[in-house]
Amino acid sequence: MIFVIDATFTSPPQRDLPATATPEQILADPRTLSAGEIVTRTEYALAGHGLAGPVGADDLRRLADHHARGGTVASICAGAFALGRAGLLNGRRCTTHHEVQDELARRHRAARVVRDVLYVVDDRVVTSAGIASGIDVALHLVATRHGPSAAARIARTLVVYARRNGHEPQASAMMRHRSHLSDAVHRAQDLIDVHYSEPLPLAGLAAACGVSERTLSRLFRQATGLTPLGYQQLLRAERAEHLIGHGATVESAARAVGFTDARMLRRLRLRTRTRATREPLPLAG
Repeated sequence: MIFVIDATFTSPPQRDLPATATPEQILADPRTLSAGEIVTRTEYALAGHGLAGPVGADDLRRLADHHARGGTVASICAGAFALGRAGLLNGRRCTTHHEVQDELARRHRAARVVRDVLYVVDDRVVTSAGIASGIDVALHLVATRHGPSAAARIARTLVVYARRNGHEPQASAMMRHRSHLSDAVHRAQDLIDVHYSEPLPLAGLAAACGVSERTLSRLFRQATGLTPLGYQQLLRAERAEHLIGHGATVESAARAVGFTDARMLRRLRLRTRTRATREPLPLAG
């Protein structure tokens, strides 16, 4: 992945290069850059209402080539202008800092500029608003590559919301119900996230979290609006929907997520479709 940003960041040590290596050195030969590598690059400085940036034709070609080979490109703040110059915003939804959204739309008329959102993802092109929204983009990318549980743990370490983007759909219950600061509930969720297809008695969860069953139930409800069982069933339903969407039968999806037959999954799907955050009926697992 290539990041285009509007402030200087340090690139992760993805390659065997000296710490002083510049983005130009890393990108010198686009054939050596795999689709999975992450390189950060300084683009525009937002000074008043003016835009200035040192991105040249070779840089733009490398951005376009990287995307054409299946890579992901992402921008933070006014870095979207570089993606526009590379032709990567044509026909795609995108965003940028609110002060320059009109300018982005004026310069790149084929782009579909979305306003008042933190970030937009469209066909491996990720654009975001101000610098702070870079955290949201990074968490989204971690969730995409390593799962929402990993992103939730990082968000908790940073003491930030696991996902902030009111106009974008929530990707997973793991993310929707992680925007709280209860360590005991996070520990319980970590266990449920990993073992959601297995029977998880409340007594075992509470013991693992170092609290009583009653305390865990109370804290879990306060933090997520669900009971531990309700959260587990929601994860099961979402995973089953994913499997069914990729060709699995309802019966095989039910077994894969821990149910003994499809009847229980059908009941749960009905409830989660009508009201995703409402407590489902207790189902044996």
